[in-house]
Amino acid sequence: MWSQRRVVDYGLAKKAVVRSLRTGRTPLRDVCDAQPYLLRAARHFGERTARLCPVCEKENVTDVTYVYGDSLGRHAGQAKVTSELAVMAHDYDEFRVYVVEVCQGCSWNHLTVSYVLGNGPPDLVHP
Repeated sequence: MWSQRRVVDYGLAKKAVVRSLRTGRTPLRDVCDAQPYLLRAARHFGERTARLCPVCEKENVTDVTYVYGDSLGRHAGQAKVTSELAVMAHDYDEFRVYVVEVCQGCSWNHLTVSYVLGNGPPDLVHP
């Protein structure tokens, strides 16, 4: 996306959680705890992926994208589909996007990536 910046990838954190689960240090109930609202958002606004759930390994996970920012007004905190983000990036100064992967079978959920979008001033790069 043209204005994507300040990207944070949570892949290492996800690997640590899955490793902790598989070694028995973390109980299943602590990682398969998606709230009903998140599961509903996955069903209605989520985008199916080709990634298999790392916990149950039976279903592909669904990405749910949330947007937050002062400039969004009533849209802040809402789930959006990816196609809406390009339009929003032109219409709003700056907002943060969070993508959560959700398994609708076992209720696994984990933040996968976050980034900033919007037509505000670009980040300054310091040498």
